[in-house]
Amino acid sequence: MKKEKIVLAYSGGLDTSIIVPWLKENYDLEVIAVCVNLGQEDDMEDVKIKAIESGASKIYVENVAEEFVGEYAFKGLKAGAIYEDSYLLGTAFARPLIAKKLVEVAHKEGATYICHGCTGKGNDQVRFEVGIASIDPSIKIIAPWREWDIKSREDAIDYAESKGIELSVTKEKIYSRDQNLWHISHEGGDIEFLENEHKDDLYMMVKSLEDAKDEAEYVEIGFESGVPISVNGEKLSAANILMKLNKIAGEHGVGVADIVENRLVGMKSRGIYETPGGTVLYKAIKELESICLDKETQAFKKNIGQKYGELVYNGLWYTSLKEGMDAFINEVSKVVTGTIKLKLYKGNIKVAGRISPNALYDEGISSFGASDLYDHHDAEGFIKLFSLPSKIKAMKG
Repeated sequence: MKKEKIVLAYSGGLDTSIIVPWLKENYDLEVIAVCVNLGQEDDMEDVKIKAIESGASKIYVENVAEEFVGEYAFKGLKAGAIYEDSYLLGTAFARPLIAKKLVEVAHKEGATYICHGCTGKGNDQVRFEVGIASIDPSIKIIAPWREWDIKSREDAIDYAESKGIELSVTKEKIYSRDQNLWHISHEGGDIEFLENEHKDDLYMMVKSLEDAKDEAEYVEIGFESGVPISVNGEKLSAANILMKLNKIAGEHGVGVADIVENRLVGMKSRGIYETPGGTVLYKAIKELESICLDKETQAFKKNIGQKYGELVYNGLWYTSLKEGMDAFINEVSKVVTGTIKLKLYKGNIKVAGRISPNALYDEGISSFGASDLYDHHDAEGFIKLFSLPSKIKAMKG
């Protein structure tokens, strides 16, 4: 009798590496691994070999870096999506796309199950499963971390060694990492103790402040309707823009965030996030919007961005609310076109120039001199009317 198939979200890391033999031991299913390549630095040939040697019958490698940056990360950027004022959502942007690719392979292979390696304490289990259910609610989920007897990453390492699986992680360097073209996150190990300063030697995309370049560097980023289109005057694809900015910003120590965040599942967690290119892009688009959007639109969009960030963080990418917010963002961002020049130095970003054909800033009006559109005497009547509620309150008090 032919076995039913299960599609496994596979990275080749600790958790997904041990899941292949565990599934074969505990479920009578054919394991098909799917590695979604979002621009991470892994050797995909090694990932393929490892999956097959671990017991998978087949492995798909889906190269989707351009789609990831252009249709997910840059949509969040355009929205101004930031979680709790600090987290630039590198992992959260990736999950809905991975979920989509897992479902596509499941349909192609006729698989009835999808498996992921997310822990029972994390946000990603929710993001994956909500994403999958939003596309095909008939697919069944197997989540080993909610079933097996493995209780820690140390236990997982022991299990991997018992199965002869090679690992890059050790009990001494036990960080849990997630990398894509947008960022890399570090969790676990000594980071879990809040009294510890995180160690600079964990950085993989960004240089420490001590090792960063001693000379400042200018970078110009061009936008069209809220979307990055060029770096230093050179038009590039979405993924290539990010790769270039990752390198430039990383050399200057830009883009490290040490965050204690509120997880969706109810606890606080600490993570170290490297997002060099993304940090520069968020700074640039904020500065461009400051000259292109009127006051009320800018303020309302900021609120939208906060809500958008919460939706993405919570795994609600495929929702009507998010689609509606995209429509609003696309409309108001039509004028967000221009170039922002930034100066990078030792982890700092300084604005060095703002240029836009749609700028609402007018030197003639904003200067201290006279203007046909603004008469200093008009301010007196405005202030009288604006202060009227305050006067009435004082009189009644």
